[in-house]
Amino acid sequence: MCGIIGYIGKDNSVNHLIEGLRALEYRGYDSAGIAFFDTKQKLNTVKAAGRLANVEAMMQITPESHCGIGHTRWATHGAPDDINAHPHGTPSLRLVHNGIVENYAALKEELTALGYTFESETDTEVAAKLLDYYYVKEKLTARAAIERMTSRLVGSWALGILFADDPGTVWAARQGSPLIIGKGENEHYIASDITAILSRTRDYYQLDEGEIAKVTRSSAEIWKDSKPVNKELKVAHWDIEAAERGGYPHFMIKEINEEPTAIRTTLHSRIKDGLPDFSGDGFDTSVLGEISRMHIIACGTAMHAGLVAKGLLNSLAKLPCEVEIASEFRYNDPIVGKGDLVLIISQSGETADSLAALRLAKKKGAATLAIVNVIGSSIAREADSVLYTMAGPEIAVASTKAYSVQTALLYLLSVEAGLVRGRLSREDAAKRVSELYNRAPEAVAEMIAREKEIETVANKISGCEDLFFIGRGADYHLAAEGSLKLKEISYIHSEAYAAGELKHGTISLVTPGVPVVALCTVPDLYEKMVSNIRETKARGAETFMICGADTEVAEGTADHIIRLPEISPELAFLPEVCALQLFAYHAAAARGCDIDKPRNLAKSVTVE
Repeated sequence: MCGIIGYIGKDNSVNHLIEGLRALEYRGYDSAGIAFFDTKQKLNTVKAAGRLANVEAMMQITPESHCGIGHTRWATHGAPDDINAHPHGTPSLRLVHNGIVENYAALKEELTALGYTFESETDTEVAAKLLDYYYVKEKLTARAAIERMTSRLVGSWALGILFADDPGTVWAARQGSPLIIGKGENEHYIASDITAILSRTRDYYQLDEGEIAKVTRSSAEIWKDSKPVNKELKVAHWDIEAAERGGYPHFMIKEINEEPTAIRTTLHSRIKDGLPDFSGDGFDTSVLGEISRMHIIACGTAMHAGLVAKGLLNSLAKLPCEVEIASEFRYNDPIVGKGDLVLIISQSGETADSLAALRLAKKKGAATLAIVNVIGSSIAREADSVLYTMAGPEIAVASTKAYSVQTALLYLLSVEAGLVRGRLSREDAAKRVSELYNRAPEAVAEMIAREKEIETVANKISGCEDLFFIGRGADYHLAAEGSLKLKEISYIHSEAYAAGELKHGTISLVTPGVPVVALCTVPDLYEKMVSNIRETKARGAETFMICGADTEVAEGTADHIIRLPEISPELAFLPEVCALQLFAYHAAAARGCDIDKPRNLAKSVTVE
C-alpha cells in the first residue's frame, strides 16, 4: 500500500515529488501530500484528500525547493481525508510511511502521557511523534533517534523523514515494506518502486530489512544495527516506456496486449533441447522428486494461479498439492515441515501475508520456492530458490499479465515435476513444452485480436449489478479469477461457483435476466456443464458460454458464445483468462469506471 518518493539535489524537488507520486498512484490514491524545504530552509507541508491533482491545485506556483518527500496513500488507519493524509510530524520533523504499526495504540497511550497530542487517526502520526520524542526530548542524533523509534515499532514500514534543522538530508528506513535509493548525478532519490524514478535514473540501491539510510545530494550512507553497510549499486533494465501507457487508454489493456510477449520471455531461458531447464535459476528440480507434498501459498490472483497449478501437478506429476490463502495459512498452525516444498507466488514479492507465510514455512523446516516478478524483492531474497517471471512492470491495480506468466511458468514447472517423478516421458514432455512455447502465446494473441467481439458481449452485462461465473475442474479456477477481475474494476457484484454446487443453494439467486457466464473448456465435463447451463436458463438467466474452438454446441444451449482459439484443453487456461480479462475490462469501460485505479484497492499489499 501507499507510495513514497523523496528527492534531494540540484533540481526543484517539488517537480520531482509530483512526478514520482504520479507514477506511484497505483499504490494508493485516497490522499497525497508532500513536505519540502523552501529557499529560506523552512519546512513546509501540502497535503489533501483525493487524487494528486488536489495537491497540485493547492500550489498555484511551484515552490522553489531542493529537498523534499512525498506520499500517496491507501488508507489503513483512519478515513481518507486531509488530516489523515501524509506527511505527518511535529515542528521538528516530517515523516511519510508505507506499512502498518501494529502496536500504535499502546505507543499512542504512552506518548499521550508524555504530553503529546494527536490530530489524526493514523498509526503514522504515532511513529512521527515517537521519533520526535527521541530526537527532541531525549536529544539523540537523527540516526540514533530513528534506530530507537523503529526498535519500538511492531509491524512493517518504509519511512521517508525530514528533520527541520537539517535541510540537506533525507532519511529513510525499511522493515517489511519496499524502499529503494535512486542515484543520479549530484542528486539522490528514495522511492517505493523503481517506476517512480525511471525517467531520471536507472541506478539504485535496494534497502534490506532493518536498514536505515542518510541520503544527501552527494552520498547515500546505509546502516544496519548501527553498523555501516556497503551496498551494490544495481541497474534497472526496464525502460521508461515500459512504465507508461504507450498510446493505450489504460494500463490494463496495454498489459493484456503484452501477455504473448511476456509469456515467451518468461519461458525462453527455461527451455533447453525442447524440455524444461531451470538450471539458469539455480533451482535444483530434483527436489520435486523427493518431496511428499507441495503447498502453494498466495493471495488473490496469485492464489488463483496456484489453483491452476494444483490441477496440473496432480495430473502431470501425481504430486499431492494444497493451495492456501496466505492470510489463512499462517494462522492455521499448518502441518508443514521437512519433506514439503512451500511455493510462494507474488507479483510484487512484497505481499505481507505471503512473506509472513514464507517465514513460517522456513521456520517449520520446509524447503521454499518463490515465483515473483520483482528482482531483489523481499520474498525473492528470503526463499531458498526463486523463479522470476519476466512480465516487466505491471501498473494497473488489477493483475493481468502477471497471472498469465505465473500460470505459464507453473505449467512448465509441472511438466518438469512429471519428468522428475517419472510420470511423463521425454517425448510427452517435449510435446507439451512445444505447445506451451509455440502455440499458447499465439492463441493469446488471437484472443486479443477478437477484442471487439468480447467488447460487444461485455456491453450486454455492463448495466447489471449481479453476475455468476460457473465452471467445473480447471474452469472452476478460471471462473474464480474471472469473477475477481470483474468485481475489482467494474464493481459488478459477481461470484464464482463450481457448477455442480448451483443446486445446493446458489441457484435461488438466479432470477430472470441475471447473467451467468459458463466456462466449458474441459471436454470430459462438457455435457455436465450444458446441464448446469440449462438449469440456469430454466430460471430465466441470460447465459454466456466460453468454449473450445471446435466444441459442438447445440442450438439454444447458451444466449451468447465466445470460442477460444484452437489449443489443447490442457492449455486453454491461457487464452481463456485473456478472454475473461477483456470481458471485465470492457464491462468496466462501459460503466465509466476508473479501470487502472479501482476504488479501495492498491497494487502492492504490504499490510495484513
